[in-house]
Amino acid sequence: MASSPRVLITTDDFNLADEVAALRANDKRVGAVCSFIGTVRDRNDGLGVSSMELEHYPGMTEKAIEAMIDEAHQRFDIYAARVIHRVGLLQPLDQIVLVAVSSAHRGESFQACEFLMDYLKTQAPFWKKEQTAEGARWVDARVSDDAALAKWGIRASNA
Repeated sequence: MASSPRVLITTDDFNLADEVAALRANDKRVGAVCSFIGTVRDRNDGLGVSSMELEHYPGMTEKAIEAMIDEAHQRFDIYAARVIHRVGLLQPLDQIVLVAVSSAHRGESFQACEFLMDYLKTQAPFWKKEQTAEGARWVDARVSDDAALAKWGIRASNA
């Protein structure tokens, strides 16, 4: 089993290779690891983005993501999952989020990784504020994010 905590909220950057190694943690059952990394873009909704600031509710955020990972374990035949989400001030090209999942076979890892990312986009208690040439603006979940979550049979609580 993985020796690292399943959820980490941090201002620090992360290293994919280190995180995958920790997720695998000498587990000889693992035949597949799927990972997703989200990064800060320099444009959103037609405007240039110079930075993004992410805030969260300490304790509540980790608990919500832990529940998402528990749900992924119930739905998919996976061995371990790891979610790292950064907070604080980030610049374009900075890594924001990592979702990594291990399993015996790729299909379960791919599905669980996508499920967790869809869940995170709409249900994790994060608040994002972008800096644009027109000033600061809060970023809401998109209708397409809610639709992605709905394909898993979950209705977005923000809908």
